[in-house]
Amino acid sequence: MGSATPDGLLAGASQKGSEDVRSNRTEKPKESQEPHSRNTSSTTTNGVKEGTTKPAEPKTEKISGAEMKKRMKAEKAAKRAHSKQEQQTPLQDAQTSGGKEKAGKGPTTQSFQSSDPKIQHRRSGSTATAQKPLQLRPSHQQGPDPLPEPKTEVKKVALFSHLYGTPRRTTIAGAGKDVHPSVLALGLQMGNYVICGSSARCVSTLLVFKRVINAYTTPPGTSLPRHLTIHLSSQIDYLVSCRPLSVSMGNVIRWLKLLISRVDPDTSEPEAKSELCSAIDSFIRERITVAGQVIASSACSKIRDGDVILTFAKSSIVERTLVEAHRQGKKFRVIVVDCHPLNEGRNLARAVATLGLQVQYVLTHTLSHVIQDATKVFLGAHAMMSNGRLYSRIGTALVAMMAKEADVPVIVLCESIKFTDKVALDSIAINEVAPPEELGYSGAEAHEKESPEKWRDSTNYQPLNLMYDLTPEEYIHMVITEYGSLPPSSVPVVHRLSTNT
Repeated sequence: MGSATPDGLLAGASQKGSEDVRSNRTEKPKESQEPHSRNTSSTTTNGVKEGTTKPAEPKTEKISGAEMKKRMKAEKAAKRAHSKQEQQTPLQDAQTSGGKEKAGKGPTTQSFQSSDPKIQHRRSGSTATAQKPLQLRPSHQQGPDPLPEPKTEVKKVALFSHLYGTPRRTTIAGAGKDVHPSVLALGLQMGNYVICGSSARCVSTLLVFKRVINAYTTPPGTSLPRHLTIHLSSQIDYLVSCRPLSVSMGNVIRWLKLLISRVDPDTSEPEAKSELCSAIDSFIRERITVAGQVIASSACSKIRDGDVILTFAKSSIVERTLVEAHRQGKKFRVIVVDCHPLNEGRNLARAVATLGLQVQYVLTHTLSHVIQDATKVFLGAHAMMSNGRLYSRIGTALVAMMAKEADVPVIVLCESIKFTDKVALDSIAINEVAPPEELGYSGAEAHEKESPEKWRDSTNYQPLNLMYDLTPEEYIHMVITEYGSLPPSSVPVVHRLSTNT
């Protein structure tokens, strides 16, 4: 190869420089699309001459995707910590003290609080204004919370915990609007023991239901047999809330509902209501009034001159028997054994003494002494179980047991309406728990003796006020019903006979 001349080198250099200029002109649009421009440029745009230098721009640090994620996580964690801190203090403190702290601090990268008076919660999405503070944990600056009112502890005996239901209704407040006024009055009377006794409660219930039926009007679009049963159910629910139903009341209610279901839908409403009321009157007359007269006459024949009749508490059928025997001119003496808290025997002793009979009134703690003088024991019944056991006022089993030990016959006077197909082995599974407040003394006795109501705060005091107990059939000598005198083992037979008729 030959050596190059200086002129040839200069020509090659000038040719190469012109090619570089053309390449720079073609590559300039690509550089303008990049996010960061160069400091110098050999070409100009918008009137800038070639070869001039641009003013230096501030350099920005490039952030990778991983670093961006870390920053986002840190910001989220800061937001959560800030929201938790705001929830621990009330909104008023945040507006006073928190506003001053934020004013003193410098600007942050991203502000969590907004200048909007409404604060938006991220989780619940609800808004709270400054006028309505959030119901959050109170701060110590507002002072301690007022102490809650002490709740009266309802002490229950564990063995009888299944018998505790809702407290008895003592007022008509909260009663349904479809409850008849007479039902409202009856419920309160039974709850306050104004109407007490199985037979009296049964008769009162039937008479009240008779008023309910007379005031009833069948709604349009339904029939009397279908809707009247539903209407009576609301009346029954109110009575149950005042006091649990007796066995005789349960039998009567089942009979009445069955009678209503058998009413012909084609029968006019006045005629159907008249038939139902007539059936109720016949039931009271035949199954309760006449049955009581028959039982009283049969039991009166068991009384001889010179007998000492011992009875417990108060039974309407026993009282009728004693009155009938006195009317027949028989000479006998009566011992009335009573117990707290109802003290029903006082009324029986007062009624019998008014007739001129010799009456001795004692409490159960003297029973072992007076049982030696008795020749017969007459007891009333709340119900007769299918296994022949007597379900009656608590204390009856004690009287029957003491009479059995003293070899004194125990005679139970009971209408068949009180028979039930239930079987009971003890008084724990089936019973009624009365309010414990009834165990306290009332009247003048409350000032002389310490009432159990004062012991309510004692941790060792657990009151239990049972209403009934169960007497085994081996302590019962005879059961007198309107069907005659029979042993306790024949109770289920009489119950089936009375139910089918």
